[in-house]
Amino acid sequence: MKTYKRSNAPIFWLLFGAGGMMAALFGPIMVFITGIAVPIGLLLPADAMSYPKMLAFAQNFIGKGFLFVAIFLFAWHSAHRIFHSLHDVGIHRGVLAKALTYGVAAVVTVIAAVNLWVIGF
Repeated sequence: MKTYKRSNAPIFWLLFGAGGMMAALFGPIMVFITGIAVPIGLLLPADAMSYPKMLAFAQNFIGKGFLFVAIFLFAWHSAHRIFHSLHDVGIHRGVLAKALTYGVAAVVTVIAAVNLWVIGF
């Protein structure tokens, strides 16, 4: 009887897929709001992204959750994409490459969680 080796690949593919879906659905609207609509005053007041309002958003439980999920999933999506793109630029996808790419995503996740915790509720 064959014994199969356990793989952690489904976990990374899940985070990649969720991050890709988040990037596809919310990425363009976030770029539009923060890069176009607010700076030129289109559809939103000029102070819509002022520091006090953004701080209040980040201190709100729902806003904090949205920010964490966006940062977390974007980081893991990009780490997975970078890891699988290393072959195209001539870098062997070994254990070191996996540790570096996914390690950076893990560090970004921890930094985001700590910073969101520090700013309070």
